[in-house]
Amino acid sequence: MDLQAPVKTAGQAYKIYAKRLEKLGITKIEDFLYHIPFRYEDYSLISKIGQIQEGEIVTVQGKVTEIKNQYTRRFKTLQKAKIEDDTGLIEVIWFNQPYLAKNIKEDDKISLSGKVEKNLNKLTLRSPDYEIYNENVQNELIHTGRLVPIYPETKGVSSKWLRRQIYKFLNLYQFSEYLPDSIIKNNNFVNFKTAMNDIHFPKKIGDVEPARKRLAFDELFLSQLSALKRKRGWEQKLIGHKFKVDRKNLSAFLSQLPFELTNAQKNAVEEIITDLENEKPMNRLLEGDVGSGKTVVAMVAVYICYLNKFQSVLMAPTEILANQHYKTIGNFLAPLGVRVHLVTSNNKLRKNIDFDVLVGTHAVISKKVQFDKLGLVVIDEQQRFGVEQRAIIRTKGKNPHFLTMTATPIPRTVALTLYGDLNLSYLDEMPKGRKKIKTWLVPKTKREDAYTWLKEQIDKNKSQIFIVCPFIEESETLVTVRAATKEFEKLKSEIFRNYKLGLLHGKLKPDEKDRILKKFRDREIDVLVSTPVVEVGIDIPNATVMMVEGAERFGLAQLHQLRGRVGRGDKQSYCLLFTEIEENNVVKRLKSLEILHDGAKLSEIDLKFRGPGEIYGTLQHGIPMLKIASFSES
Repeated sequence: MDLQAPVKTAGQAYKIYAKRLEKLGITKIEDFLYHIPFRYEDYSLISKIGQIQEGEIVTVQGKVTEIKNQYTRRFKTLQKAKIEDDTGLIEVIWFNQPYLAKNIKEDDKISLSGKVEKNLNKLTLRSPDYEIYNENVQNELIHTGRLVPIYPETKGVSSKWLRRQIYKFLNLYQFSEYLPDSIIKNNNFVNFKTAMNDIHFPKKIGDVEPARKRLAFDELFLSQLSALKRKRGWEQKLIGHKFKVDRKNLSAFLSQLPFELTNAQKNAVEEIITDLENEKPMNRLLEGDVGSGKTVVAMVAVYICYLNKFQSVLMAPTEILANQHYKTIGNFLAPLGVRVHLVTSNNKLRKNIDFDVLVGTHAVISKKVQFDKLGLVVIDEQQRFGVEQRAIIRTKGKNPHFLTMTATPIPRTVALTLYGDLNLSYLDEMPKGRKKIKTWLVPKTKREDAYTWLKEQIDKNKSQIFIVCPFIEESETLVTVRAATKEFEKLKSEIFRNYKLGLLHGKLKPDEKDRILKKFRDREIDVLVSTPVVEVGIDIPNATVMMVEGAERFGLAQLHQLRGRVGRGDKQSYCLLFTEIEENNVVKRLKSLEILHDGAKLSEIDLKFRGPGEIYGTLQHGIPMLKIASFSES
């Protein structure tokens, strides 16, 4: 069986389910085996019907003596059955599943698992899990009579359906051990086949942890191995452009900057210079908090590239961020004769125009954009670009140097695992004079006081305010979480009637977003109500307050990036966090933002509280997440 085959090739039923399974990350057969249970129902207690008691969670097995549909006054149906063994009889009730009367027939041998309840002085099983079985083949039970795996589900794909598929593929696949015996022995690992079987269908709960430990090791090991293979291929096969670094020219450039580089920036610059002076093309990740000065470090690399008579390209994920970089780089480098141009979907590159630096969105990888002598590629928020996009931009030059940047606070251990093929530079200090953003988790009772305080900030300090909501529109299921469109209308008509408000979200056209942001930057808007689209690339020096609704919906890393949108000027800035959830863990997690201002430390805390799948959320959708291993335990 080919585990790499797409799901839809496995049969007609899988074609129907393919789109739904994609939402669970299941696109090929192998993904079924790595769709790991998040808990187990203990149905292992198999009891005789005559011995069960009210309140017990049990499995009973017997013969179906009767099953029928019973219609209620409101046109709903009950499915009633009677099951007996050699010690007694029990009634079973299901609700609104009329097909059961066809699937389950009289005289079938059936196994049922659930909680025993009392109805009119009779013991009953209400909506139990069930399966028809052959009493001579007891180990065929997968839904009852054992520890039953419960999987992450999506609409139209139940744990029961997933269980059947996974059980089938486990039995079809011929597992072969690929780790050396010495590694298995030294780490006291179970073998690969045992691990796969025990993670899905353990005989006892004690079997789960050894299986998880083995599979977690495999996942991290293979991830590292893959990264090292890419790194070796990069180093062995590629020969790039060896730049000469004119230290005198570079020092003159740095001395003209209106600020002094931090020690972290200086270290990163030296690491980049070492890479650029090597004939092996640079492949480096520059990580640092919002405001730590990544763009300036990248600009130094761009300037060195220019001095070597090569072109550079800087690719950003959004038009807003591309414009920001274009202005910053242009302000510093254009006076030195560097020709800087911008290309986006709304700003096409004119024919026959010469440039030294091209700044843009994914438009820079268009076939129409050609480079004469590309020597350096800089990618900002690199996790937002796919592997294919990064590969395309690389082909536009002859093995150019590669510098990728991210403001996403990724713990060092995580970065080394995810990006083991990249050399890592880390900006762990902020520029001198930058004030820490005062952050408070505001109790619900203080909301009105908070609004009064916000008005004072606008009136007395001429400040501007961000108000960020998790969603654009209201959610039918999450009714307590505020949505940007409705909050905008409410604030405009009730709270901030005498102030100028703007609304920004991802469904607006780029031109409309730019228009609203320009009005906000020009102080024509006092309060900008937004979704997390403001998380990256918006620099409003006069904005001093970030207010976040539904703060529990965000990872600490996201909240830290959102608060980094304020404090860009010389005024004291603030971040107010609101949540309707009062659970101790939620409050404790959010309060950590009041005392910590280091993105990496905050993301480490989120690893412990929420796990890796929740840290970055959909905002950081390009970051690969582990399915089994946990970064917090690595």
